[in-house]
Amino acid sequence: MAAKTLFSLALAFAAVVNGQSITISNFNDVASAKASYTSITISSMAVPAGKTLDLTGLKTGTTVTFTGTTTFAYSAWVGPLVSVSGTDITVTGTGTLDGKGASYWDGNGGSGGVKKPKFFQAHNLNGKSKITGITILNSPVQAWSIGSSTGLTISGVTLNNKAGTALGKNTDAFDIGSVDQLTITGATVYNQDDCVAINSGTNIVISNMNCNGGHGLSIGSVGGRDDNTVQNVQIKDSTITDSAIGVRIKTNVGTTGLVDKVTYSNIKLSGITKYGVILEQDYNGGDAKGTPDNGVPITNLVLSGVTGTVTSAGMDFYIECGSGSCSNWTFTNVAVTGGGKTSKCNYTPSGFTCK
Repeated sequence: MAAKTLFSLALAFAAVVNGQSITISNFNDVASAKASYTSITISSMAVPAGKTLDLTGLKTGTTVTFTGTTTFAYSAWVGPLVSVSGTDITVTGTGTLDGKGASYWDGNGGSGGVKKPKFFQAHNLNGKSKITGITILNSPVQAWSIGSSTGLTISGVTLNNKAGTALGKNTDAFDIGSVDQLTITGATVYNQDDCVAINSGTNIVISNMNCNGGHGLSIGSVGGRDDNTVQNVQIKDSTITDSAIGVRIKTNVGTTGLVDKVTYSNIKLSGITKYGVILEQDYNGGDAKGTPDNGVPITNLVLSGVTGTVTSAGMDFYIECGSGSCSNWTFTNVAVTGGGKTSKCNYTPSGFTCK
């Protein structure tokens, strides 16, 4: 009887300790686990309403492994549902983090309606930190917020917001700001907003992305923030399918900043419904809504091997630049076709015809 009782208690507390490793499934064990261990497995945890799964300030070199399904009870608040920080941190596993997005989706996203929590805040992750393998299911609004980090790698993760097709507004996969030496590779995204949105950062590589149903691979919107520089960015070897937008760079009117040395290469588009390629200095709360200005120059832009199709309701190309603020662009093997609306370009690089 004593043995059975001890076994039952172990299950109740859901903590198995082995040297520097611990497995937990009780939310109340998180604080003590991160204070004492460098290998933490989170197994099918139920996070209470209005609470953050707080994994900030982890010990250097900590590995957090998610298994099973971690759930987040409904609460009308801003989140985040998960927050992680530290040096040489690994977040990994086969686990699913379920945000119960359908409980929040009302078609208003972050602009109104019920308050919706952002999901996974990856700020101040430095050294050789990495996030791998995990799945985010049904994020209420934005999934990953990546900020103030150097040397972070994100690979093989999934955002599955297929259920949010009608109402899941502002469900960006990766919102990126104030980073250096960031790599995101091999992600699969089903969502209703930007697959990637780089608002600021340097030395960024985005590759082997599979983006479905959203707003494509975006730089911006740039301008009007604390950090307004995007420089040395490679976006390559990726597909964008059944999405509103394919390739996009957007800078905010009435602001200052810089977009420099951005390359899109080997990007395949299909089923794009609004803009195949949109490069705009007239972003004003929406695409093609303002008067372009020169506050955020777009310089040394390369598009190479950007190809594919737009539906009859869409436009192949939209390029709207301020006076002299788009310069030194190179387009090679850029062929986007099928749009029923006439393309509009007030600037084109040498050798490229907007049609």
